[in-house]
Amino acid sequence: MDAQTLTRMYEVMTTIKQCDEKMRNLLMSGQLMLIWYSPRGQEVVAAATGVTLRPDDYMVTTYRGLHDQIAKGMSLRELWAEWLGKAGGACKGKGGPMHVTDPSSGLMVTTGIVGGGLPIATGLGLSSQIKGDGRVTVCNFGDGATNIGGFHEALNMAALWKLPVVFLCQNNGYAEHTSFAKGTASESVAARAAAYGIPGVTVDGNDPQAMLAAIGEAVERARSGQGPTLLEARTYRFMGHFFGDAGEYMDKAEYAAAVAADPVPAFRTWLVEQGIASEEDLSTMEKRIDEALEEAYAAALASPSPDLSELHTDVYATGVTA
Repeated sequence: MDAQTLTRMYEVMTTIKQCDEKMRNLLMSGQLMLIWYSPRGQEVVAAATGVTLRPDDYMVTTYRGLHDQIAKGMSLRELWAEWLGKAGGACKGKGGPMHVTDPSSGLMVTTGIVGGGLPIATGLGLSSQIKGDGRVTVCNFGDGATNIGGFHEALNMAALWKLPVVFLCQNNGYAEHTSFAKGTASESVAARAAAYGIPGVTVDGNDPQAMLAAIGEAVERARSGQGPTLLEARTYRFMGHFFGDAGEYMDKAEYAAAVAADPVPAFRTWLVEQGIASEEDLSTMEKRIDEALEEAYAAALASPSPDLSELHTDVYATGVTA
């Protein structure tokens, strides 16, 4: 955990935080109108994963995927253009916030189907194993996805064939509007790993050092041919399930405690106290991030809308023989 890695991790966390805040400000002011799932509070999980993976590794994420997309190295310009439905987006404006894909950065799937990415991640892992390309696939999903059949099928197959996949459950305490305790009988997601004979690890997903260590070990295990890990990162989301959801179902004391322990400013303070980065360095970084976000948003606004001919593209695969 060298100073460069820790500082880069803070840069990713801050980019996620400031990007999400900019989007929510635009939505609240009526300048934009789109569906939005905020990942505020879950920055550490994504940032630790991003600095651990190689650029050519694969990632699968969910509709609450801004943090994972940024952490995997997606272009801010292409992200903003995609969110705004513009031709300059990563998917030519046809995916929107819930269906972002960018193979150039290894962000293979953003799925709007709860748990839909789990079997796909297992397929990506099988592909890497067959090709021998050394890639690891990290599959991100929420605690609610652990209660669908695809979760068990994907983990069973990955365990049986020792596929290079890390199943990363970002357990933020709520499956849409249902608390973890009201939807899951087991005390943890990680406990389910025993059924497949693979490691199940629960980590404080808001502790940067603990998260770095846990994801690092899981990725190394996968890359060395030892098979998958079920990694449960305990975190918290600071917003409702979607933009406009007031979160009345969330425990008030629990919510207040989580917000008071916001991992982004806490990590910033720690970096300065440890002499890893100076106040001036971090302020300069934050200003640079703000400028990059402004530039990306302006470029997205200036990007043209998709041509009507795009309605007939990317519907069926071409050149594929039976």
